Order: sequence, then structure tokens, then C-alpha cells
Amino acid sequence: MRIEERQQRRGERLSELARTAAGTPMGDLLRRFWQPVAIAKHLAPGTAKPIRVFSEDLTLYRSASGNPHLVGARCAHRLTVLHTGWVDGEEIRCMYHGWTYDGTGQCTLRPAERDAARPNIKIAGYPLREYGGLIFAYLGPGDPPPFDLPRKPAFEGNGFHVVRRQVWPCNWLQLVENSLDALHVSFVHARGIEGRFVTNVSQVLPELEYFETDAGIRQVATRAADNVRVSDWTFPNNNHIVVPGPQTGGPWVDAGIWNVPIDDTHTQRMNIYAMPSQGREIDDALMAEWEDHENYTPADHHDELFYEHKYPADEHSDLTNAQDYVAQVGQGAIVDRENEILGRSDAGIAFLRKIYFRELELLREGKPAKTWRPLAESVALPTQHAAGPEHQ
Repeated sequence: MRIEERQQRRGERLSELARTAAGTPMGDLLRRFWQPVAIAKHLAPGTAKPIRVFSEDLTLYRSASGNPHLVGARCAHRLTVLHTGWVDGEEIRCMYHGWTYDGTGQCTLRPAERDAARPNIKIAGYPLREYGGLIFAYLGPGDPPPFDLPRKPAFEGNGFHVVRRQVWPCNWLQLVENSLDALHVSFVHARGIEGRFVTNVSQVLPELEYFETDAGIRQVATRAADNVRVSDWTFPNNNHIVVPGPQTGGPWVDAGIWNVPIDDTHTQRMNIYAMPSQGREIDDALMAEWEDHENYTPADHHDELFYEHKYPADEHSDLTNAQDYVAQVGQGAIVDRENEILGRSDAGIAFLRKIYFRELELLREGKPAKTWRPLAESVALPTQHAAGPEHQ
């Protein structure tokens, strides 16, 4: 194969990783896993809302009894949007002519047509699960896999537990690749204000190791014998890390981060944050503080961050999110991977792409892809509460 042909093939493969609409190889791969699509508390009983995921427009609604359902965006009749209609029991009724659909997308009623039997009409419908304050959907073919990969013991305790959704104007893969880039901590999280994240982890450049596990990738970043940072990345787009908590010297926070494509140039970043209970009084105070920051999203401060270098004063989640936002959105709506120059510090990104390429090739050849399963034991994610002199 000539050099030009190899370069073209490489460019096609890299481009393929970024595209996630239905019918694309990566889109079809991601749809085979449970994906968070909404925050549970933002969907009240008896209400419906439009959502978009993997370039597909959908209707998310919750019955009066509390069950969530996900169906196509539009009524099959005259194609008006369904979220403007009525939630009727476990079904949703179109406001235009009353056509009604159940949670599987099956049309059950066409009032003016006087059907003697159930209409042979169906729109999209997808199974849902609620977990950790998020609503997860399975958008792939056939029966959904067991709901086990998203679960982590840290997210199932009775301590301080919150969720967040942000929309970033860039491709999903930029956010995922950042999860496998431990080196960025030493630079990105020192920009603007040096928050507790970089203070605790330190700016020492780490030695990096990567291992494939039953569930995904183990990333180990060693800065010193007593400063080893581990990430538990779960295939295909979730990272589980621990980060300094809101209290200086207090418990660290378990953070679950799912980077889910809305379309190829917009990503919803879905987070679960959990930490052990410290008693009712402290937990209530932390929740009140969180509510002041819950709706922060760096996209609302885009110009301030990019052109005025104004970073949020909060040294916990707001600052960390803003710093990551500038680095990743700064790569462009879809980064031009053909013209990047990778080095030895990018071993995690190369490792991640190798696994994606492998899984896509198996699907392309009609062969079984890897069966990803939860780890037999929880991963120890070390913390460092204060950088000693050797870490400065």
C-alpha cells in the first residue's frame, strides 16, 4: 500500500471514531451499552421533554405513577413533536390529532380512524433504567445487556450524592480521550487559579501505565511512591476517579463521568458525585453549597474563559470543569486528528484508540466483540490530601 493510501486509510479510521449517528460504526457500537440521557429529578411525573442523543431526536416522558419512557420525537401521523402532547397513564398522546403511543413506541389509539384493532404502526421506543440520579437508555438492537457496567459501590451509599449535566460544544471523543490523559492534570488544572485538585495531586509529571481490564482500562499515574493516581475507565465512555472534595482535608469525592454524544459537535457530560456521609448537619450544608453550583456550565462563560481568562473562584467542581472545557473545546468542534503529533505521554490515548479500532473491526467482520463485564473487585483509587515538599 502506497504512503498516500495508508495516510488516507488512517484518516478514515480516525474520522470514524468521532462519528456517532445511527448507522455509523462507532454510533452502533456505543448504542450497544446503557447510556445516561437525562437527570432523573428534571423529569416530573406527568411531563414530557425533547432530548437528542446520537443525532437522534426523542421524547422522554414520565407517567403519573413515576415510570420513565423514551420514544421517538414525532408522531407517525403528521410528524409533529410528541413532547407537546399529554402524558396519559403510561402512554403519550399527540396534541395534533390524539394518536397515542405506549412506552415501546407502539401506536395504541387513532381516535378519528375508528380502528377495530391495535394499529400496525410503531415509532422508536427504548428501555430505560434509573440509577444514581440519572436516567439510562439502551438504544441498541435486541434485548439490552444486564445493567451492571455503570454500577459502582461508591455511587450506591447513603452519603452526599449529587448529579450534574453539562453540554459542551465539541465532539464526544475529545472528552473521552482526556480521561486517558493523566499528564494534562499537571498543566490544565494549574491554569487560571491553582485549585485543590492540582494542589493535592501536584504538578510533578507522572510515569504512566495502562492495562486492559474486564471492564475497560486501568490508568496508573505515578508521581511518587506515595502519590499514585488510579483511574477506573469503563468501556465505552465512562471514567471513575476520585477528586478532592469541597472541604479542605475532608473526604475525597468519587466522580463518575459519562461523555455522551448529542451529535457529532455537541456532547452531554453526565456526572455522579458521591462521598461518605459526615452526619446530617454537614451533609445538609454540603448539599446547600452544591445547589449554588449545580447549574454551572462553562459553556455559559465561553467568552470569559477563552478571551478574558476569567476562571471561576470555586476551587472544587466549577474550576476543574472550566479548565477541562477550555482545553478540550479549544481543540475545535471535531479535532483534526490527522495533523496531531502524539508523543510518549499520549500512551493512554493510543491505547484507547487501539481498543476502539479492535472492537469496530470485530463488528465490521460480523464477529463477536468483547463481552465487557464488571470487575470482580472494586478498584482502590488512592488519594493525596496534601502535597509534601517532595511533590512541589
